[in-house]
Amino acid sequence: MSEFEGRFTDHAEIYQTCRDDDCGVIKDSGQRQEFETGAVRDITPGKGMPHLMPLGIVSWIVNDDDFFVCDPVLMALDDFLRTGRVTDLGRAIKHFCRKRDISVPMMMIEVSKHFENGAAKYGVDNWKKGIPESSYVDSAVRHYLKWLDGWTDEPHDRAFVWNCICLWWTRENITEKEGAAEWSFNV
Repeated sequence: MSEFEGRFTDHAEIYQTCRDDDCGVIKDSGQRQEFETGAVRDITPGKGMPHLMPLGIVSWIVNDDDFFVCDPVLMALDDFLRTGRVTDLGRAIKHFCRKRDISVPMMMIEVSKHFENGAAKYGVDNWKKGIPESSYVDSAVRHYLKWLDGWTDEPHDRAFVWNCICLWWTRENITEKEGAAEWSFNV
């Protein structure tokens, strides 16, 4: 049993504590998708499949600053989808932190809260069991676009970065090591 798990009798206890303290709780539809690996994610039909969109084109459309400049966050995600370079995910995170006007170290502290809430909701290291890359991309893009649009119903900034980090880890530790080409966009 990990130190985190030992602090609470069950995951619901910390999840309720976070709800009571309003610490950026993760929304819950009550519906779950369980993957072959045993990992689970919340699902709600009708969320869309952003990984199917041409993000390079979308990056030009959503940028309010200048029609002739693309959104660097979406462009970095598009670069990852085309090349598989995980460093493009790091670029997306760094561009996001600049847009959000937060230092990368401070954003990592915020994201650690998302990991804590996820552990309470799904169990410690649920995400390490293996979730398809498309699920992370879909969620990252949705959270980023909601953050851009000003939604405050959940911590979309944390969720965006969390999905990018988990996607990077999945690519390096599952997709590439286990040859799980069906999980990947470009292996």
